[in-house]
Amino acid sequence: MTEGQVIALSGGVGGAKLVLGLSHVLPSDRLVVVTNTCDDFDHYGLRVCPDTDTVIYTLADLADKVQGWGRKGETWSFMNALRALGGEDWFNLGDGDLALHVLRSSRLREGASLTQVIREVTRNLNIDIAILPMCDQDVSTTVETTDGHLPFQQYFVREKCAPVVTGFRFDGIENAVPNSDLVSALGENPSAIILTPSNPYVSIDPILNVPGLREMLRDNKAPIIAVSPIIGGKAIKGPAAKMMAELGLEVSALEVARHYQGFIDALIIDETDASLVADIARLGMEVVVSQTVMNSLQDRIDLAKVTVGLANRLMGEGGCD
Repeated sequence: MTEGQVIALSGGVGGAKLVLGLSHVLPSDRLVVVTNTCDDFDHYGLRVCPDTDTVIYTLADLADKVQGWGRKGETWSFMNALRALGGEDWFNLGDGDLALHVLRSSRLREGASLTQVIREVTRNLNIDIAILPMCDQDVSTTVETTDGHLPFQQYFVREKCAPVVTGFRFDGIENAVPNSDLVSALGENPSAIILTPSNPYVSIDPILNVPGLREMLRDNKAPIIAVSPIIGGKAIKGPAAKMMAELGLEVSALEVARHYQGFIDALIIDETDASLVADIARLGMEVVVSQTVMNSLQDRIDLAKVTVGLANRLMGEGGCD
């Protein structure tokens, strides 16, 4: 099999864990990470890109592994001063993290694209892996709830996911254009497209809703493999399970399979959900059972090996139509 690039679609923490594992399994020039930018927003005049930054910090070994977000060894002088002045403090900006937001916002005002800024940041942090925002246009997720429509970060951080979800809207997505570097990568015969175990509804769906991108991915010969973020009826982190329940969906790996039916070729589920194999297979996809809880670096590497191994096997069988 020709060793093409592996393209991983990622949200924040869960996706970044698998991306880190993939970075230990694949040469850096074979891994392309596409990040969700619908979570991006402006706060105090600064452009904040939570999912992209989580991937960057994870690959640079700067991530706070305890909190699951932000930088390790962070200090909070800025937030303390802001709070003392009566500023809104619902979204924490650590002093080290603030540097990235200030730099990015400055470069964007100068006319650089988000892709260019990320390329500069990753180069300076000695990250050799391509991290691509799904698009360079401003897009944003609105969470529709019984309490009204909320910008994603207000729902997720300020309201702590408490409002009952009724739907989602990706504002500006109709004007988005797939990242040109991603389009180029798709034209170079990638060997796999991986949907990391990120929230299907607010992390992966925004990427797939960039006009034309879903079709580009599906029309490619590379197998599309998803890793379920739902394990034993629960989400390891984040509000995916809560969202599914409030939308009237079954909270299970089977429902994840239904969501991706017709798009993916294979789904990796946790050993806890082995009883669902037959039901998922009936949806027309291959099912692989593995240990998918990533508590340690070795867990991340092991799951990455399973994912890449599955892709190699599917490509060896002639690719996917």
